[in-house]
Amino acid sequence: QVQLVESGGGSVETGGSLRLTCERSGYHPGYRFMGWFRQAPGKDREGVAGIYTQTGSTIYADAVKGRFTITEDNAGNTVYLQMNSLQSEDSGMYYCAAGNTLVLREGAYIFWGQGTQVTVAS
Repeated sequence: QVQLVESGGGSVETGGSLRLTCERSGYHPGYRFMGWFRQAPGKDREGVAGIYTQTGSTIYADAVKGRFTITEDNAGNTVYLQMNSLQSEDSGMYYCAAGNTLVLREGAYIFWGQGTQVTVAS
């Protein structure tokens, strides 16, 4: 089993920055891909960024490329999402997830955290 706990959400003004943290406990050899997803009220959950903890390979949604950066610590137990130049459309609940492939598709992720709220005020 893998447990995930997100933190770092909050309220920020347009153009500001936040860094989200996902602490992972437990281990499963099949789920070494970590992803960040977000869901705004009334909208479907969408993939934001992903990382393969074995190689550091990353992927990003087009909407966040150049603004968001996903990284991990050396042990691979903590994954970060640095979010810069935040816009109102970035608001939502942000979830960390562990999956079995490097894609931004919900179905590939098996373990999910409870989420952390990000609000960008215009």
